[in-house]
Amino acid sequence: MNRKLGGGSLVIATHNAGKLKEISALLVPFGVKCLSAGSLGLPEPAETGTTFVQNALLKARAAAEASGLAALADDSGLSVEALGGRPGVYTADWAERQWFEGEPGRDWYMAMGKVEGMLQECGPAVDRTAAFHCVLAIAWPDGEQAVYEGRCAGTLTWPPRGTLGFGYDPVFVPAGGTQTFAEIDPEEKHRISHRADAFAKLVADQFAP
Repeated sequence: MNRKLGGGSLVIATHNAGKLKEISALLVPFGVKCLSAGSLGLPEPAETGTTFVQNALLKARAAAEASGLAALADDSGLSVEALGGRPGVYTADWAERQWFEGEPGRDWYMAMGKVEGMLQECGPAVDRTAAFHCVLAIAWPDGEQAVYEGRCAGTLTWPPRGTLGFGYDPVFVPAGGTQTFAEIDPEEKHRISHRADAFAKLVADQFAP
């Protein structure tokens, strides 16, 4: 049985405002006060893992050790069937501008374009099946840890549609739907997303009576 969080403060090991907002919204009902690693001035560790689990644990451990509090990290990404599971753990890296692509930072429309360009190179009959993956890792300062994995299957569409969400949301249509993650109401996305799937497992384990 995993150790329980209980109420109190929890460091969310992210500097991504979109992720922080989603995670905080999911934890508020359980009386957890979420603090961002960014607001505490914690550095972002290099994500050197080759799996979502490795990277999530790496970030959670670093935040727990630096803050002395329990920490929650999320490592998530997009895997595209026809691209052999890429971009996978490199999902955010594909959005990083190179020196010849403008100011440093992430350009998600550029990243979406890279994926679409590679799919189009595969021909008009290419399999556009994709999935978002999310791993949530909790680490305590004394070294204990817990991991929860979630998934949301869907397909990729082009051109991008919608202004809600973040990352690759404008090109991802969840299975059984017709709208992209960037078109549906955020509450609906929270209900069906890969992060919601992982959170349901976390909540069942951490907060079940």
